[in-house]
Amino acid sequence: MLTILPAPDHVGAYRLSRTLTADDLDQIMADIDAKLGRHEKIGILADFTEFTDMTLAAAWKDARYSLGELWELQRFPREAVVTDKSWLAAFVDLLNPAIPFVTVRTFKPEEYDTALAWAGDIEGGPNA
Repeated sequence: MLTILPAPDHVGAYRLSRTLTADDLDQIMADIDAKLGRHEKIGILADFTEFTDMTLAAAWKDARYSLGELWELQRFPREAVVTDKSWLAAFVDLLNPAIPFVTVRTFKPEEYDTALAWAGDIEGGPNA
């Protein structure tokens, strides 16, 4: 399930809860594409606190979209992941150095406001 969260226009903020579907991914992609139409760069905040699973169709759609945006990574300098799952935080830490132009940081659920502010500080650069 997807909830698009309130955020500055240059930030895509999404709560992913329970099982994410292909329709949820369509909404995320449409929101991101609209923001990229208005801004050169955007920050992303993904709240995975209540996330449990993703359908196979959603995973396939996510992979295709992500590969399509591979040459546009500099347009996503900061991605904040809000989670209370240690396995997800470890995965982000492992993957982060391998993603050029993008810094991904994890935040605990009680740090949501800090995560949103950090994701929105795209002028601070990916490593700030």
